[in-house]
Amino acid sequence: MLQTEIIGQKNGKVQMKRASLMKAIKKDWELYCLLLPGILFFLIYKYLPMWGYVIAFQDYSSFLGIFGSEWVGFEHFRTLFAEEKFWSLLRNTLLISFYKLVFFFPAPIIIALLLNEIRREIFKRTIQTVIYLPHFVSWVVVAGMTYVIFGTQDGIVNEFIRVLGGKEIPFLTSDSLFRSLIVSQSVWKETGWGTIIFLAALSGVDSQLYEAAIVDGANRWRLLWHITLPAIKSTIFILLILRLGDTLDVGFEQIFLMVNSLTYNVGDVFETYIYREGLVGGKFSYTTAIGFFKSIVGLVLVFGANWIVKKSGEEGIF
Repeated sequence: MLQTEIIGQKNGKVQMKRASLMKAIKKDWELYCLLLPGILFFLIYKYLPMWGYVIAFQDYSSFLGIFGSEWVGFEHFRTLFAEEKFWSLLRNTLLISFYKLVFFFPAPIIIALLLNEIRREIFKRTIQTVIYLPHFVSWVVVAGMTYVIFGTQDGIVNEFIRVLGGKEIPFLTSDSLFRSLIVSQSVWKETGWGTIIFLAALSGVDSQLYEAAIVDGANRWRLLWHITLPAIKSTIFILLILRLGDTLDVGFEQIFLMVNSLTYNVGDVFETYIYREGLVGGKFSYTTAIGFFKSIVGLVLVFGANWIVKKSGEEGIF
């Protein structure tokens, strides 16, 4: 009897929640309609393609299809970890990702803090517009500009060095400069766009906090340290957690356009390897296994970083 009553109470609560949800949808149906395209985008382009991971456990044949291909279990994963290039690919990918995390991730934060200190709106808007523009330039154009500026034979920088009597620097073919060049491109292209989120977070800071701190004698550095940074701290942690999820994704198009035969030993990453082996070589199951491995690593890093952030008393993403 008691168990029946408990089940009845649970069913009643579920029905009440469903009724309240339907009521909310009917009340704000316009807002839910605006949400619908985003939901459809993630369902069609993010969740449905996940079924394709099945072929990572098959000897996939495009003639037999997913349902007709032979199952091989973890064979492709064993092949990947036994591959001689695996550790080289992992090292190159992690190093480029680490450099981007150290130099590129803080750049939008610093720019947003500097822009927030500008009081003349016309200067602030002009600078924002200028630094946003590179985001809309394709990586093909960025690579072309890089070759024009840093080319060894007729690059602008090397021409200037030769005029001064120096020896040209092989920016595009040097192992030691390749990663720095990749990170510099990312900083130039995406820093301005990344400031949007932080400027939005800073716009929500109550101006009375600054006024009260100034009355108490706080200078610009004190205002920055005790008011501005705490205001965007949660945003920084959330974006950092999400960034860690893309640790093994360093950007195929950028690397593919910039890497060459002289920089392959430092520039060959998982994305370029997948392109060669999968699209060019036709090893669909093998490269899908690589993609699955990258996704698992990203998932573990997101959960681990989120756990650490929440343990430290901050707000995570879930």
